[in-house]
Amino acid sequence: MNIIKKKYYLIPTIVCLLGLAALTYFIVLGCFSKSEETEYVFIDNDDDLDSVCVKLEPIASEQKIGVFRMLSRHWRYADHIRSGRYAITPDESTITVFRHLKNGHQTPVRLTIPESRTMDRLAGFLSKKLMLDSLTLATSLQDSAFCAHLGYDTATIASLFVPDTYEIYWNTPLDLLMERLRKEHDHFWNGQRIAKATSLGLTENEVCTLASIIDEETANNAEKPMIAGMYLNRLKKGMPLQADPTVKFALKNFALRRIYHDMLNYNSPYNTYKNTGLPPGPIKIASVAGIDAVLNRVEHDYLYMCAKEDFSGTHNFASNYQDHLKNAARYAQALNDRGIK
Repeated sequence: MNIIKKKYYLIPTIVCLLGLAALTYFIVLGCFSKSEETEYVFIDNDDDLDSVCVKLEPIASEQKIGVFRMLSRHWRYADHIRSGRYAITPDESTITVFRHLKNGHQTPVRLTIPESRTMDRLAGFLSKKLMLDSLTLATSLQDSAFCAHLGYDTATIASLFVPDTYEIYWNTPLDLLMERLRKEHDHFWNGQRIAKATSLGLTENEVCTLASIIDEETANNAEKPMIAGMYLNRLKKGMPLQADPTVKFALKNFALRRIYHDMLNYNSPYNTYKNTGLPPGPIKIASVAGIDAVLNRVEHDYLYMCAKEDFSGTHNFASNYQDHLKNAARYAQALNDRGIK
């Protein structure tokens, strides 16, 4: 009889323990996020425990954030908050989320370097993707000492960047970011590419400079080796490149759809109508297609080109000035017919 009574009294205790275990599992080991998709939280260098919790509010319930605070107090998370971009998946428990933030187990950003026309634009883009201040980055890329440390000057620094997609931690500091991009640049410029540039009598920076002009001339990758051959012919003969995109860059007016004669006299080292040879540096971050077009140019005897009058984005080529004038006249008439000024 006593044994039966003892068993009877044990039942509520067991139920309570099971209930407590279930509650603990739900609160601590249960899913932290209330979203059905992966969410991201960005922790800055100046965040404290309160601001971290505020950033977690759109992702988790008040109850789960309360548990996060409890774990934070126990493990003194407020004393060593780590900045970063953290992914919170729908199936992660509260304790797992806490451990990731506490230990700095962040998720990298897939960063695609854009073919920016100016370093200011690049700085603005990178500041939106990484924990970098756009003004600090823009100022650094215009600083001769900073560029020299990387092996460039302020005119050629655009050659450092290879438009590709990289996995980079959101809180990567500027010096480590530049070091990583320098390594990616060196990996891109393998022995084969360097050998081809040398055979053309060009440096890596010069290849990027010419490629940047070609990129601005056309978006048609199939035609780029043809244009590269034409410009290399002009360089070999000591002729000015007379590339309209360099005038736009010199004027800092990238919206121009038509170049007029008075613009060709604009005094700038980037104006290839006034100066022979290549400009001081790229007029944008050159594309991989543009770089490889220079390295694998088509050999021919063309010295002139003009946009086709059908506005297809491709060009008519000519080996003599008389034929070029005919091509130019057709294109000018097409512009007039469309009222493009």
